Amino acid sequence: MADLLRSHPVSGPLLLTTLVFVAASCAGDAPASDAAGSHDTPHAAAPATPAALPDLPPELEEVRTALERFQDPFAALREGYLSTVGCLEFPGGGMDGEMAYKPGAMGVHFLNPAYIGPVLDPLKPQVLLYEWVGDELRLNGAEWFAPVAVSPTAPTIFGRTLDGPMEGHEPILPVELHHWDLHVWLWNDNPNGLFHPTNSNVSCPPGPYTIEDHPPTMVHTD
Repeated sequence: MADLLRSHPVSGPLLLTTLVFVAASCAGDAPASDAAGSHDTPHAAAPATPAALPDLPPELEEVRTALERFQDPFAALREGYLSTVGCLEFPGGGMDGEMAYKPGAMGVHFLNPAYIGPVLDPLKPQVLLYEWVGDELRLNGAEWFAPVAVSPTAPTIFGRTLDGPMEGHEPILPVELHHWDLHVWLWNDNPNGLFHPTNSNVSCPPGPYTIEDHPPTMVHTD
């Protein structure tokens, strides 16, 4: 990762984000914070609508149950997740040379750098995916993420190979941050598919922190 930074200098907010990933790649499999129950929360979680919950195989049902505490975004912050602020939306889908996204959105990414490493844990997603619903953040899904600098070959989880490799999602990630990822829509049914990166049932509110963009460019590993 250090070589990546030397060959692709960045500055400002992108530098901060990149340094987070450098620290995370050095950390490997850091121990998780205490699970839910170790802290009481005064904040009411934004409840998911039961009728909207997708049907899941048993393995993913267990994951959804284990991550349910993160319906409260403050619980995510206490356990090391950091908001990347921007809400990502891809209204046009993918074109030649880009990831084959269907029109839809991802929402707001909360990233836990301590979970970045070559081995993926079903109960420790690197990213949580939130959507603004009124004035509340609602948890829709999770993302398992690995930089190419940490995992030169595509990792697997839930019997699936991660998508990619691809460039970073600007402006919330440096474009030089080539990576693999797998989105799983645990709380919001996705017409595009349970594991598809974008969800056509997710939207971003109008405003300066909504980012409408093209899908990231696909890259090749050596």
